[in-house]
This record gives sequence, structure tokens and C-alpha cells, in this order.
Amino acid sequence: MKRVLLTGASGFFGSHLLRHLLANTDWQFVCPCSWTHKGTPERIELSLVDMDKSRVTIITHDLVSPFTDYTKARFGKIDYILNIAANSHVNRSIDFPGEFVVNNTLLAYNLLELAREIKPKLFLQFSTDEVYGAAPSGINHKEWSPIVPSNPYSASKACQEAIAISYWRTYNVPVIITNTMNLFGETQDPEKYIAQLISKLYKGESITVHGSEKIIGSRFYLHARNAASAVLHIISNTTPSLYNEGETLLPDRYNIVGDVEIDNLQMAKIIANIMQKELKYTLVEFHKGRPGHDARYALDGEKLRKTGWESPMSFEDSIKNYVAWTLKNPEWL
Repeated sequence: MKRVLLTGASGFFGSHLLRHLLANTDWQFVCPCSWTHKGTPERIELSLVDMDKSRVTIITHDLVSPFTDYTKARFGKIDYILNIAANSHVNRSIDFPGEFVVNNTLLAYNLLELAREIKPKLFLQFSTDEVYGAAPSGINHKEWSPIVPSNPYSASKACQEAIAISYWRTYNVPVIITNTMNLFGETQDPEKYIAQLISKLYKGESITVHGSEKIIGSRFYLHARNAASAVLHIISNTTPSLYNEGETLLPDRYNIVGDVEIDNLQMAKIIANIMQKELKYTLVEFHKGRPGHDARYALDGEKLRKTGWESPMSFEDSIKNYVAWTLKNPEWL
């Protein structure tokens, strides 16, 4: 039985990952939560419905602070560290860049220092497609494409990756990096685009779509549970490569990609159709509406697919299920 330190369990994706791992493994989970960012107890409560709650230990701790010996003793022996935690919204990062840079960098440093000490079998750094910056039309970034972040959020995630790589190289921490396309799913904060679409359509409000008549921004969206499936697949089917001078010069890295590319206006129309609501929208030029905004993100997911992973849910099914769940639980709007 493995014992896993899972950060971000009270956040959107972390809570989906916790539930998926509880349902598909017999592992024990230790989840440090600060309750001061976007994490909520309700997400963890939903993750534990019909699950064995004894397998989950919640420890109140802000990851920007070093771990005390007492806290480390409460963690116990850890086999895997899954670092999901991060401030993660572009708009807020543009308004409060220091908050994102300091929080995301410090929490990565403290967790890697812990890994350096306790020597887990795996340190998984969950990251974003946005570290690569905008993807030109027809180009899907492969693993280890140049890192060119466009805004403070993506820069802070690139910092997390860089620190993890340095600990892999210098201290032999068994790092794997994942870069994931835009997620959606139950309990997502309405500051994120798809959740925001549902909220505004529900209230009859107009929607802002970044783009122009000629160019509409696009993404490869995937449901959070699909991404959780990919993370478990990576853990179960790969072994972290360690630094070996002259042979292994980079840690393992995998892109986690959605099934189809959808532009932002098309996505608004899909959700309006599911909700049977009139779509009222305004097109706003990318950089006028949000400096640091990239029109298109795209990753190449071939490497992960070659290991045998496939999305458990289609985009069509997952978006319909998500909209239906949210309308039944409007408090999340």
C-alpha cells in the first residue's frame, strides 16, 4: 500500500484527482491544505462521498511555509509526492503578479526540500500548457519545446518546473513533469472560462469572448477526471528517469491533452445549446481585453498516448455531464 502526499486536494483539480485515486487504488493520502487560497472544504467533502474516509488525512498547513519536524512526523513515510497546488488564474496573476510568483515558487521549493530529505519514489510536478506560450496555428508543442511564458501565472509555473528540474539534477529527486491543457469539471471556480460561461448563461448575462471576427482563441479542453486518469496512468506505467551524465540529461515529461480543439466562441455556443439559453456575447481583442493573453494553446499528446493512455470520457459526454451537474448544484456558480 502506497502513502501519497497530495497537495491542492481542496482545489479544483486536486479534489478530482483525490477522488479518482481513492476509487482506483488502495493508497493512503496525506493532504496539506491552507484554506487561504481557492481551496474549500466542500470539495474534499464531495471527493469523499461513498469513499473510505480513513484513507485520507487532512493537515492544515500553508505550503509557502517550511514543514516543521512535527508536521513531517505526521506525514509519515511518503512514497509519492503529487504537487498539484498552485494559484492558477491568468487574470488574477496580471492584477497581483507578486502573489503568484511568491506563492507558487515557494511552495515548490518547500516540497522539493521535503523530497530531498524523505526521498520518495516519485515527485510529480503538475504543470500547464501555458509555460510554452502561444502556439501558432498548426503547431502543437511537444515535450521540451522552448519555455516562453506570457503572463505571471505561466511564468510562476515555469519557475516550479525549473526548480524541480534543478532538484532532479542536483539531488536526484525522481521528478516527472506533466503539462496539461485547459481543464473543466464539477466544482470549478466561475473565474475559469467554461464555469464562467455556465454562470453567465444561467444569469442571462452577456459573455466576453477573446478574439476578433478573423481570429478566435482556442484550447484543447479536457475534463478533470480525464486528467486524473492520465496522472494515475503515468504513476502506474512509468518509472522516473534519474540524471545520468552523458545519457539522461532531462527528467521525464508528458503532455496531457484533450480530444478536440475548440475555439472560445464555439465553446460558448456548445454550452448555450446544452443549456437551451440565448447566447449574448462581445468579441474583445486579445491584448486589449487581457495583456499576456495567448490566442491559442496546443500540446502534442502523442508521447502519452504511446504508453497506452486514452481518455475515459469523450469531450461531448463530459461537457454535458458537467453542465447538468452544475445546474443541479447552482451554489457552485
